[in-house]
Amino acid sequence: MSEVAAPPAPVAMDGIIADGAPTTSEAPTEPEYTSETLYIQNLNEKIKIDVLKTSLRSLFKAYGEVLDVVAHGNLRMRGQAFVSFASPEIAAKALKEVKGFPLYSKPMQISFARTRSDAVVKKLDADNYESHKARRVEHKKKTRYSNPLKQKLKAKRLATEMDGVVPTPAVKRPNVQMPDEYLPPNKILFLQNLPENVTKDQLVSLFSQYPNLYEVRLIPTKKDIAFIEYVDETSAGVAKDALHNYKLDGENKIKLTFARK
Repeated sequence: MSEVAAPPAPVAMDGIIADGAPTTSEAPTEPEYTSETLYIQNLNEKIKIDVLKTSLRSLFKAYGEVLDVVAHGNLRMRGQAFVSFASPEIAAKALKEVKGFPLYSKPMQISFARTRSDAVVKKLDADNYESHKARRVEHKKKTRYSNPLKQKLKAKRLATEMDGVVPTPAVKRPNVQMPDEYLPPNKILFLQNLPENVTKDQLVSLFSQYPNLYEVRLIPTKKDIAFIEYVDETSAGVAKDALHNYKLDGENKIKLTFARK
């Protein structure tokens, strides 16, 4: 996975922002420039990285080609990600419309990245890719130990150890369950909001319009849901895209997502 150099975390220290810009009482404004890559903060740190990346890609692909999604679970990158698009125009539209969207119950803070991602340079400026990558690696080496957040946490830990204070264990937060809309693709579909009088034959007739239907399973104790299984996830995806929000009884829209594995 290619990486993007993260902008320094804006940690306030004695009235000065860690990246050297003085603090002000004015509200932050969007930078005047744009790039193909968006820098996303305030992501839910409890979500697994692979699931988070899949969710971000699914969310942003509606705006255009997504070249890359970069996210890590280390101290410096926790709660952050980069999403790269094929053009600045796509990135600008995605920023405008998705900024503040509550992904996993936390509103995303989105801005333009300060540098181009590896994926963007490789696709749009291939001749300069090697030199770009070398500069990024050098920058990473120089800033590895100078991150303000890491320094602050280290100083706090050392002060605690010197005082002989035993840190209070962190309160374990409840697990955050991923919304159905962002589950990764698989061959089984989860069908919700069904009319209570729906029959298996009706569902078989509806979903057999799309190739490779394998099985329809109703839940006797809960008549408003069902599972639809196809031979492969590609076939399931085709049926999902075609029938999500379909009005089976002419009134209520059915909700169709990939099932949890």
